[in-house]
Amino acid sequence: MINKELKPIHIFLAGDSTVASCPRNEAPMAGWGQLFQSFFTKEVKVLNFAKGGASTNTFIEIGYLDIILEFIQPDDYLFIQFGHNDQKSFGTQPFTTYQSYLTEYINGARERGAIPILVTSVHRRNFNEQGLLNTLGDYPTSMIQLAEKLDVQLINLWEKTEKLYETLGVEGSRKLFTQFAANEHPNYPDGIEDNTHFCEHGALEVGKLVIEGIKELQLPIVPYIK
Repeated sequence: MINKELKPIHIFLAGDSTVASCPRNEAPMAGWGQLFQSFFTKEVKVLNFAKGGASTNTFIEIGYLDIILEFIQPDDYLFIQFGHNDQKSFGTQPFTTYQSYLTEYINGARERGAIPILVTSVHRRNFNEQGLLNTLGDYPTSMIQLAEKLDVQLINLWEKTEKLYETLGVEGSRKLFTQFAANEHPNYPDGIEDNTHFCEHGALEVGKLVIEGIKELQLPIVPYIK
């Protein structure tokens, strides 16, 4: 009897630039989804649909959710992380439209037998004398509330990145982000001090936190983590 190779489990990522794969001309800037495949064996395939500048509503408007839902299969996963751009004028309101759009992702995945996982937004690196500031308003709290209401598993990356940045401190946390002096990197001749977007090192460190969350939830993909 011939053993057919098992179909890989797919993890689809829906999110913004903090998750997205960045183009070469922005290297070493990277979202955590860009390097997420490196944590898994070949039984899991990561498909990163996250897009810079996307909010829950614009991601749907440009057709990205439709594409994911066309290809997602039973027992695949849809990880959903939005919030940064939902704060903008084209975005959503935390306890109304944000939750209603997130519900479209959740229901779409569930209708196809896939597993939605909500992921709260990563903190921006914004410290004052008291510590790390929350620049994300009510969006993380709103997502946590929705997860409880709809019985969706959640990875609290908002909480996890807060602990990470505060452990590293004001200066130590810089190494997670895309920061260069003028003429230090060819892609950033004028220098850059970005406190939102990770460098590849930061993307890997945040990816480790997502893996930690997967293990805490005891998802069936845990055996395929390297």
